[in-house]
Amino acid sequence: MTQALPTALTYSGRAPGPVVSAARARRWGAFYFAEHALRSMRAYAGTIAVESIGSPLLYLYALGVGLAVLVDRNGVAAGGVSYLQFVAPALVTSAALMTVGLEMMFPVMDGFKWRRVYYGPNASPISPGQIAAGHIMAVGVRLTVQTVAYVGILYLFGAVPALGTGWLMVPITVAGALAFGAPVMAYSATLEGEGFQFSMIQRFVITPLFLFSGTFYPLETMPSGLQWIGWISPLWHTTQLARVVSFGLPVPAWQQVLHLLVLVVLAVAGMALARRSYTRRLGR
Repeated sequence: MTQALPTALTYSGRAPGPVVSAARARRWGAFYFAEHALRSMRAYAGTIAVESIGSPLLYLYALGVGLAVLVDRNGVAAGGVSYLQFVAPALVTSAALMTVGLEMMFPVMDGFKWRRVYYGPNASPISPGQIAAGHIMAVGVRLTVQTVAYVGILYLFGAVPALGTGWLMVPITVAGALAFGAPVMAYSATLEGEGFQFSMIQRFVITPLFLFSGTFYPLETMPSGLQWIGWISPLWHTTQLARVVSFGLPVPAWQQVLHLLVLVVLAVAGMALARRSYTRRLGR
């Protein structure tokens, strides 16, 4: 006499039955994949920790002891603050931009081609859109942890004058990083081979944005022929908002709304394109 196979109604034990598990995956798939991605990050957690602490210390020491001293001898930076306080929010936002650039290039290629880690979840009830959303959520968590550490170190160095609103740099920075990272993720998902595309992004997109987005000096001091880079740069819009909450940079309300609107549009459009690219690539 053969024993009947367990069903959703007869399944016993602590684990839920397959029907219940499938329903949960359909509903919470993005969170499941985000958990997987975060657990994978533990393999290089030491690198993340060193980057989150070592990078701000080196930058702050170099600027605080070196360049900031020279600049402050000849006056104050824009906003009536010291040069270190002026540049500190830009260091936070730039670090997040570089991090999200790496997380949205090679790990995405890894998911589709090298280790093909996307295909296991895709064979389950988890949809490609949920896989994309889960990846973004995991990167958002990493960015949050990194930015909290960075801003905390800035406080210790006295680089954030506005103690009450300075912590708002954390959500602003994460939102700005995702506004850049989501479109990069959508593009990475379309690549069949690595080639030189990622190197091109790092050299001809990320580096120019870092140099020409008002990171070390106000955008208005740049030649007029280069100022357009800042206006299309999510890094500049993010940095301007971060400076507003860090030391009260005088920015008109309409410009603050514009900065925020640009970031929201880029993030939403990038996530929609990423979802579309993942669905096409994974075939569901």
